[in-house]
Amino acid sequence: MHDELKKKAGWAALKYVTSGTIIGVGTGSTISYFIDALASMKHEIIGAVSSSETSSARLQAYGIPVMDLNDVNILSLYVDGADEINKQLQMIKGGGAALTREKIIAAVSDCFVCVVDSSKQVDTLGRVPLPVEVIPMARAYVARQLIRLGGRPEYRQNVVTDNGNIILDVYHLNMSHPIQLEKSINALTGVVTVGLFAHRGADVALIGRAQGVQVITKTTQNSDNIIFYSDA
Repeated sequence: MHDELKKKAGWAALKYVTSGTIIGVGTGSTISYFIDALASMKHEIIGAVSSSETSSARLQAYGIPVMDLNDVNILSLYVDGADEINKQLQMIKGGGAALTREKIIAAVSDCFVCVVDSSKQVDTLGRVPLPVEVIPMARAYVARQLIRLGGRPEYRQNVVTDNGNIILDVYHLNMSHPIQLEKSINALTGVVTVGLFAHRGADVALIGRAQGVQVITKTTQNSDNIIFYSDA
């Protein structure tokens, strides 16, 4: 059932793709469906910037050019998933260990569309652990600092990021002030970045449900009429 909801959300994001542009593409199972959808109009776009080697390989298998972000002047759209997303469109990401590249692409994109199934929508972030990408020699130091912040960090065994770093998954953090928490963790020496996307959250959330796709935007997130369903 979850796969069908992911597919609905992934295909719904195709409506935000503009011909003649370069598309930022994230990582994960829902994004795999978006890449499938993107392949249906691959001749209408210039190419894609990808956040992971896995997504790059899938794009290239479809014949979609994968470009270096340093060679791109404008990135109007970024489509990615999330491990959790709240009503303010703030997210926890990094379950696939691609959080740093995802955060970079999100930072330079004009519009960030998050595609998820309904199980990823939460009232308060923190049901899943918070990934933190760390330079290997700083692992123990950063873990001690995360404990001081109230968390319980666990080293993700046998995982090396595309950047050659390691991941600490942090449990039991207080997420009541996610923007401040994001700043505090990013400020720790040895941290590359944290998988808390609060300062730069999504602009649009497409949430796959049995009835269709729920659309939430930042400008209308508190309105009763923001929810509508359509065939994805």
